[in-house]
Amino acid sequence: MKYSVVVAATASEAAPLQYLAPFSGCAVGEYFRDNGKHALIVFDDLSKQAVAYRQMSLLLRRPPGREAYPGDVFYLHSRLLERSAKMNRKLGGGSMTALPIIETQGGDVSAYIPTNVISITDGQIFLEAELFFKGIRPAINVGLSVSRVGSHAQTKSMKKIAGSMKLYLAQYREVAAFAQFGSDLDASTQFLLNRGARLTELLKQPQYKPLPVEHQVAIVFAGVNGFLDKIPVNRVG
Repeated sequence: MKYSVVVAATASEAAPLQYLAPFSGCAVGEYFRDNGKHALIVFDDLSKQAVAYRQMSLLLRRPPGREAYPGDVFYLHSRLLERSAKMNRKLGGGSMTALPIIETQGGDVSAYIPTNVISITDGQIFLEAELFFKGIRPAINVGLSVSRVGSHAQTKSMKKIAGSMKLYLAQYREVAAFAQFGSDLDASTQFLLNRGARLTELLKQPQYKPLPVEHQVAIVFAGVNGFLDKIPVNRVG
């Protein structure tokens, strides 16, 4: 926390304060960015800000739109998130990266506010409660998580193996949903279930125990190329 600044507006605060808190935190981050530093701002969470903005707009008798939000709620988040930028050398070379958090209702990623923020950002990491309770942590839904930067941010070795792993995991989730309704499975389906279960185990990570990149590459390579297929699932990872 030595290099952290916390701007908080809790649920007990008035709606205008909850609305203004993200802008205040962004201004703090811009101070460091404009002084040649590199800042990371985490908005936890912007869905609460949108609700506060909706309350204020309804009290002001502004015409409501979809889900009773005002028509300019997209502009609210776009003008906030687009303040994150990398400055050129003439302006100090600083940067500010935004990490907005959105709470979904029942995992509905197609709701109004989530789709608005997704369209603004460079991708999203979708965390699913069902995966968390199954012991898969971090509980990242690979199918709904997207990166527009993608492989450009990966090393060459990880880039070669990550694509096939994501494909295996997507196929695994698809066949796993149908496998619970039937007992007779063909060989290809059984193969995907076995491979997918082991790849899922590889993605589990204990808290405060990061892995070096070279270890990640070796583990993923072993998983996608079948070197772990004969190892019991409880011994993988």
